[in-house]
Amino acid sequence: MSKQAKTPMTVIFPLQEIGSIAKPGWRVKGVSNDSRISEKDIEEAEFWGKKLKVPDYQKLVSFLKERSKSTTPPSQQEKEMIRDFSVVYVLSMFEKVGLDRVYSGEQWRVEMYEHLVRNIQGFKLLGSVHSFDFKYFTKGAIISPPAFEHPIHLEEFEFVKSHARDEIKIPLTGPYTVVDWSFNEFYETKAREKKSSKRIDLRKTYFEARRNFILDLVKSALRPEIELLIKNGAKWIQIDEPAITTRPDDEEMELFVDAINALTAGFNGCTFSLHNCYSDYKLLAKYSVALKDISQLALEFANRDSTNLGVDKKTRPGYLDLKYFEKEGYEGGFGLGVTHVHDYSGSPGNGATVDGRNVIESPKLVRDRILFAQKLLGDPSRISVNPDCGLRTRNWEIAFKKLEVMKEGTELARKKIA
Repeated sequence: MSKQAKTPMTVIFPLQEIGSIAKPGWRVKGVSNDSRISEKDIEEAEFWGKKLKVPDYQKLVSFLKERSKSTTPPSQQEKEMIRDFSVVYVLSMFEKVGLDRVYSGEQWRVEMYEHLVRNIQGFKLLGSVHSFDFKYFTKGAIISPPAFEHPIHLEEFEFVKSHARDEIKIPLTGPYTVVDWSFNEFYETKAREKKSSKRIDLRKTYFEARRNFILDLVKSALRPEIELLIKNGAKWIQIDEPAITTRPDDEEMELFVDAINALTAGFNGCTFSLHNCYSDYKLLAKYSVALKDISQLALEFANRDSTNLGVDKKTRPGYLDLKYFEKEGYEGGFGLGVTHVHDYSGSPGNGATVDGRNVIESPKLVRDRILFAQKLLGDPSRISVNPDCGLRTRNWEIAFKKLEVMKEGTELARKKIA
């Protein structure tokens, strides 16, 4: 399954994935001790193996057929084979579409938050909580100082590196989101114990605990992970921060900026980007210039936009938030979200169709979204093109359609400015 990596080429509007792809049924059941692989799972593996020209996919199909008859749990070696094949399937999808920056679609990971905190000393995992679109994550609590225990993403990165032909961009869940999604037991208890007076400022106490948690997490757990990845060849790391602006005040945003700057400071030879979606971009723009080492902001816009064709303000309202960043003096790049990734309701305009609970953008709509953004920014080199967010809420058929549309629309936009 090994491939020779190619040298990244400079292109106008480079295409990138932005996060997760849904795990196929055979991927989920194949590593489970309780679930049986079905005929449908086997057909799915065979269909996509052929369509994407996945190397050695017949080996996977044969294995799944045998596993479907077994009543014994899979061995660790078998689980790893299933996991590895799912990564190769995703890379084959990205390659077939023609993306320029890729990763594993997070097939290797349980979930963006849980996978990270499960592997950091000091966390205790608790129950599941709802996130969006009937998706859940397991919430944790920090019960002792966080510490780097062992490499978290290195094995995954090495595997992707040995199979990907395109530029690699590694997603890493950011410190602000980890802290915001965790119960802060250790630091809050410690902060309260320090107060000798019975009348304490609870808000100040809890914020102090929050700040200590996030800066310790950066210093003792996340920076060692980044250092290890860069030492082993990582050239681009995407910091995922879905939680920013959910506490919309200056104190919280300053904490976010301090954490990101502490996380990225002093690393040479690696590009850092920040991914954030479904947030207050006017507020984020205010602090964008303060993010010293962030070269690109990958943001969601299609979800806010109309589905009519056109390159004027009336038809492209979702992209007007770019003006906030320009007004604040942000000069970095953008990962421009051009396809909607969640359930859709309503009647689409003349630039899209509806397939069940999915809106399918036309290539011309993607083109117009890119061209409007380019007109606002005045520099095509600042734009990379991606879905709004990870496509894990869409099945593979819809995800593939959206990636193909993204590619075709980008090619139309390239021709317009060539």
